[in-house]
Amino acid sequence: MTSAKTHPQQQASEPQEQEPSNKVGYIYALGAFVIWGLAPIYFKSVQEVSALEILAHRVAWSVPVVLIIMWVLKRPFPKGIFKDKKTLGLLVVTSLLISGNWLVFTWAVTHDRVLETSLGYFINPLISVALGIIFLKEKLSLWSKWALGLAIAGVTYRVVVLGGLPWVSLFLAFSFGFYGLLRKQLSIGPLQGLLVETLMVLPLTLGYIYYLWHSGTGSFLYLSPTIDWLLVAGGIITTVPLALFSAGARVLPLNTIGFIQYLAPSLTFMLAVFVYKEPFNLDLLMTFALIWAGLVVYTIGVIKNNRRKKVVVG
Repeated sequence: MTSAKTHPQQQASEPQEQEPSNKVGYIYALGAFVIWGLAPIYFKSVQEVSALEILAHRVAWSVPVVLIIMWVLKRPFPKGIFKDKKTLGLLVVTSLLISGNWLVFTWAVTHDRVLETSLGYFINPLISVALGIIFLKEKLSLWSKWALGLAIAGVTYRVVVLGGLPWVSLFLAFSFGFYGLLRKQLSIGPLQGLLVETLMVLPLTLGYIYYLWHSGTGSFLYLSPTIDWLLVAGGIITTVPLALFSAGARVLPLNTIGFIQYLAPSLTFMLAVFVYKEPFNLDLLMTFALIWAGLVVYTIGVIKNNRRKKVVVG
């Protein structure tokens, strides 16, 4: 999964091409967030495979898939990145952050903790606001203060009443928040960035896949052809929604993307409660209600701020 704030504009060196219409942009963006929101269905289908092996295949098969998508969309290979030590260093960190995010998400889904992943991605936009204030010195509006306060109240309620930190939710929210923060500093498109990030960890993942195959302890080529093909499909699950998001984000306003992004954790929430029947009591409802209230307050603040800017410009 990703958010509207995590992907900077495409590199200036990219060839000019005809942009899709707003209507098509909506279709692309909705498609991306629907796939992200329903992603637990895929990971549930391979839950007999260890989370680490799923991650290894997700990285390995993402590389050829993203190369094909870049070729179809005529995106250039980011050769210059490998000559820029600062950019390369940041991409090393982002590759570790996104790999950790994928690993914990996969582990959580395959261990019947889908609800916690949903909570993590509901919290994420508010975490991104907090990180922007701390590291980018962005100003905190009154609406954002109330939103963050409600989010903190929700997490605190979860800790005090239910006991224990919701570490899965917090790890997903913070790892993706820091990932987005660092990616903001890079002038590289989402697909090129994903390619470089997966190439960074590709040697490790290929080595791990070979070790599992050689020792006979892995699942790929051992369990069933269905599992084999599902693991290969991990590359598609990873890259296709990102390509759709990239296309949609080019023509849709950021506030529109901001609204649509809540579709993904909402779908995941519904899967957890209504399909996978994960426990959901009044205490958990209170936690989610406080987070949802924070998101509503934050969204109202964004809308008001955008309207104020339009009035000033007009």
